[in-house]
Amino acid sequence: MSMTDPIADLLTRIRNAHMAKHDRLDLPTSKLKVEICRILKKEGYIRNFRLLEGSPQRTLRVFLRYSQEGIPAINYLARVSRPGRRIYRGAGEIRPVRNGLGLGIVSTSQGLVSDSDARARRLGGEVLCEVW
Repeated sequence: MSMTDPIADLLTRIRNAHMAKHDRLDLPTSKLKVEICRILKKEGYIRNFRLLEGSPQRTLRVFLRYSQEGIPAINYLARVSRPGRRIYRGAGEIRPVRNGLGLGIVSTSQGLVSDSDARARRLGGEVLCEVW
């Protein structure tokens, strides 16, 4: 079975794992998913992630973050640009998510960056997803 939108799959798996109160989740890896996880970790939405070697494909293990009370760090996770409807923004059009309390992940010519990095570096690109 071929997957048409691996990013939406990653976001859905994280959402489902949070709802089931799982500590971690494993999924097929790709460079794009690793970069998304790198940004989520840097911004404090996940605890960590690790690449596990395996055949035929490597596995990406994501460690989810919860508060002391067991509340997930991620309340909302949504795909913005989809394969059927791509959303591109110029450097000046990238708005803060939830007045800067959220995170947007933007695919630019210089790789994946957070929305704040994209604004600081004056980069436009495809808005992949929003998290808060």
